[in-house]
Amino acid sequence: MKKNKYLIIGALSLMIGLTGCSSDDSGDVVDPTDDVVIDPDPDPNPDPQPLNLSDYDNGSRVMMQAFYWDVEPRFEWWTNLTEKVPGWADAGIDRLWVPVATKGQSGGYSMGYDVSDYFDFGNYEQHGTTETRFGSREELETFIATAHDNDVEVIADIVINHNSGGGLEYNPYRDKETYTLFDEEHGNASGMFNRNYEDFYPNSVSNYDPGSLFYAETNLDHNRERVQNWLWKEDNSVAKYYKNVMGFDGWRFDYVLGFEPWVVKAWLDEVGGFSVAELWDGRASVLEEYVEETGSGAFDFAAFYKLEESLDRYEDLTNLQGEMLWQTYPEKAITFTANHDTEKDTNEDNNIKRSNKMKAYSFILTHPGYPSVFYLDYEDEAFKEEIKNLINIHNSLATGELEVLYADNDEYIMKRSGTGTNPGLILYISISNSTKRRSVSSNWNNVTLMDYSGNTTYNPTSDENGMVQIEVPANSYAIYSITK
Repeated sequence: MKKNKYLIIGALSLMIGLTGCSSDDSGDVVDPTDDVVIDPDPDPNPDPQPLNLSDYDNGSRVMMQAFYWDVEPRFEWWTNLTEKVPGWADAGIDRLWVPVATKGQSGGYSMGYDVSDYFDFGNYEQHGTTETRFGSREELETFIATAHDNDVEVIADIVINHNSGGGLEYNPYRDKETYTLFDEEHGNASGMFNRNYEDFYPNSVSNYDPGSLFYAETNLDHNRERVQNWLWKEDNSVAKYYKNVMGFDGWRFDYVLGFEPWVVKAWLDEVGGFSVAELWDGRASVLEEYVEETGSGAFDFAAFYKLEESLDRYEDLTNLQGEMLWQTYPEKAITFTANHDTEKDTNEDNNIKRSNKMKAYSFILTHPGYPSVFYLDYEDEAFKEEIKNLINIHNSLATGELEVLYADNDEYIMKRSGTGTNPGLILYISISNSTKRRSVSSNWNNVTLMDYSGNTTYNPTSDENGMVQIEVPANSYAIYSITK
């Protein structure tokens, strides 16, 4: 597959012709070359009129992870989501990734990842409950219908390797009893896709598990024709039932390290739909190879870790020029700043600090890729309006070729060139404790700019060659574009 590389230009190659200023604690602008305090540039237009961003719809939208770990209240989640769908759609969200929708071994407490019955959406009494943690099947169907009425797709979380909650049976391939019996009396009340030890590794066809790190005894063997038929091939398979009966529009494949890439490709070849894989690996090259093998999108863990390293771990924004999936496969890279796993992970290297969340969102919502926002962030009153504004900027001005104009340990400046009549934007991120100003080359000649994030009221005017001095507040970001 041919790769479309975005041009990423480092700081040193662009220093010629650029000048920089920063401020001391007094707020004065300082020329860093001689530490002489100079007067700030006068504001030539103290009251510029912003563009109407709705006039610049670039066709891009944003996905939301519409859950978090152990959502509350139990049995009401589908109803909660149904009520929020219209507002999310108005904000520019076009897909909702929902949790595993079927019954797990933990019953009413299950988040679905201990999958037991692939066809129990909250309508069979088993594992101590009829409803799933999220509600009834009828409530799920109402939610999906409401999403579709608002032109929003619903993405199903699919767990197709490890199973849980079956009954004990003697397993001759392990020479002991294993919980591999799934039927109407043992964790599979629907009676669809009943299974036993022959459907899991090892069996008469396969002697070993090729990659599962847990649930080893109940890891499905996708090489068996029967398993393939039930998962994606037959008319009543999991994939086709989810799509044609329940109305799901796509797939989030859980823990793809536990099975081979050909499985995802075969699934997508059979049923199609939007797809994103959870391949938890921070190496862009690994993610690229997976996209090429499967045709699926993938969460851009490379970008996630570059953001964590830059903003938290090393406090060095030059890391934002490292290799990330969106650079080579922007249409397949689902960028994110948090998910249900990272937010509950006690390893601080696996999550981005709350104090840096909005800077991280400013990055993914201005760069190429398909951004995903996290439910708890969006619904946080401290973040909500800011994220909504960033989504608005993403869906309007974040378009065109990308060029990194400047990067050092505490500053990062990026330009999107725009397309046609769309002016594009310039993103300026700083982790400095002082206000920063820097002169950069824009695509706009003799025009007043403003920060569409609202973080600064500094309104510079570009010169006849497009050079302009922009400002970013301390430990913040600004997103510049033209005014009327």
